[in-house]
Amino acid sequence: MARRLEARVVAELDRRLTPVDAALERHYPGEVPGRQPVHTVYVPAGRFAADLCRQWGEQALATLDGYPPLPFPASLRERVVAKLSTEPIEDLRLDFEDGYGVRDDEEEDEAARAAATALRAVRSPAFVGLRCKGLDRDTRDRAVRTLDVFLGALGPPPPGFVITLPKVRAVEQVAAMALLCDELEAAYALPAASLRFELQIETPEAVLGADGTATVARMIDAAEGRCVGLHYGTYDYSAACGIAAAHQSLSHPVADHAKAVMQVAAAGTGVRLSDGSTNLLPVGDPDAVHAAWRLHARLVRRSLERGFYQGWDLHPAQLPTRYAATYAFFREGLTSTAGRLRAYLMRRSEGVLEEPATARALAGFLRRGLDCGALDPGEVGVDRATLEAL
Repeated sequence: MARRLEARVVAELDRRLTPVDAALERHYPGEVPGRQPVHTVYVPAGRFAADLCRQWGEQALATLDGYPPLPFPASLRERVVAKLSTEPIEDLRLDFEDGYGVRDDEEEDEAARAAATALRAVRSPAFVGLRCKGLDRDTRDRAVRTLDVFLGALGPPPPGFVITLPKVRAVEQVAAMALLCDELEAAYALPAASLRFELQIETPEAVLGADGTATVARMIDAAEGRCVGLHYGTYDYSAACGIAAAHQSLSHPVADHAKAVMQVAAAGTGVRLSDGSTNLLPVGDPDAVHAAWRLHARLVRRSLERGFYQGWDLHPAQLPTRYAATYAFFREGLTSTAGRLRAYLMRRSEGVLEEPATARALAGFLRRGLDCGALDPGEVGVDRATLEAL
């Protein structure tokens, strides 16, 4: 009798929940494999040149040499200097929006062609893309035109290429961006679904819609699988919320609220998060440079502790503290994290009973540390294949 009941009930539950299972798998596929850059560098498109990454690395090293003492522990110097010498920029965005400004159409067309031509000549960084203007009424035509001209001059985009869509204010704008990508792929014979984009969450409407609903999750769904990132826009969002200029910061409570909504909306979707920027640059006299370094290092560390493993950098002199703060974060957690993961894998309890979800988080921490260069494979004590499997 019980078995007949069990079979009947399970069949009914399957009937009801199979569509739900499919929807959950579609909406929440889990974390995507592969490396996530620790930062995105925004450079006005008109200033981009094929040797820009090298220039930024040289300027970062020159600032370190010119403004002693080091803004980080000496034990990190070799690792930071090596990074600045070999891969100073991990993710580069050619900016046709706020950093570029409003130009006449012919000038922006020429800048788009020149930037695409220069990009074809470089092999780094590992991740690259452009930020077009937004899809509001006043900038919509220019956004489409810049993407059209740029892709026409670029040819097949390099691996890791992404488009950043700024000032998103409505779910329908995200759906329109997905349609635009369809059209661009067809126009330039690109593989279907190969153009991906990030959404900049820098307006209150992107967080809370006019009907009172949380908007970010709906935007991710409207992207039809093309959205790969959510980037917080510090100053546009703070200003729109009425925060006085002197108090606008990625650590302000309004920023934390917006980013908490982003974090929950993106969890399990494979969409990655990026914190915003600080506009206090390490320039000027030594006191000013060191004050800016201290602030930047503190904000980078704060973001990492809150699960935002990527942020924006706007100046070469921010690179030393970006990498130093990131490396320090992962190196300080290495011994504990690796020990706990090894104990879990060996089914040993060493004072902490780990859940499988925690084991995944431990493995993710070590994988991120390896990807960014903070950790070396030999000191982790768990092979990469095991980390990936977890």
